[in-house]
Amino acid sequence: MRDGTKIGKEPRPRGRPREFITSEVLDRVRDVFLAKGFAAASLDELCAAAGLSRPSLYAAFGDKEQLYIGMLRHVGEKNVEAMDAVLSGPEPIEQRLGRIYKGAIDIYTRPPNRPGCIIVGTATVEATSHPAIGATANEILAGFEKAFERGFVKSDLKPSPTPAERASMAGAILYATGVRARLGVPATELRTFVKSMIPVICR
Repeated sequence: MRDGTKIGKEPRPRGRPREFITSEVLDRVRDVFLAKGFAAASLDELCAAAGLSRPSLYAAFGDKEQLYIGMLRHVGEKNVEAMDAVLSGPEPIEQRLGRIYKGAIDIYTRPPNRPGCIIVGTATVEATSHPAIGATANEILAGFEKAFERGFVKSDLKPSPTPAERASMAGAILYATGVRARLGVPATELRTFVKSMIPVICR
């Protein structure tokens, strides 16, 4: 399921099996989960977004919780890959962090719905009643912080705070930005907020 090029086939009793690209299906159901949250997203809406029948969706991805977790992992992996690409660059770490936060804010405040962060904005709501969702979200956020840590290792900042400690701070700012965006804080205010926090992280 994690392989973006993986091809699945929708089982049918007759005719040629329908092919689909797993990553594209996960991107489409992500939009439903982001707009509705896990609990409110109906199977009919998810099937319509995926372009699959209900039996086919179950056969390919499991139940609704498994589909949601698969989508979270897909989103997390893509985000870590994008973060690594920026944080491994040649610029000073302050500029690399600025690029990460700018990109996040652009996504979090995208019209018309200002979706915020799907992990912080939807998975945290389900964590107490769906422990597997909570565990997956924690793993993904830990992956974000590891990406930040790799960026801080590749910097000329003083050794204290440690790269891991700076990464925790950088992650906290990212998560707070996602929550505030979903609550309607304007992008300009979010940019001012992160700009003020970068020197604190990199002190």
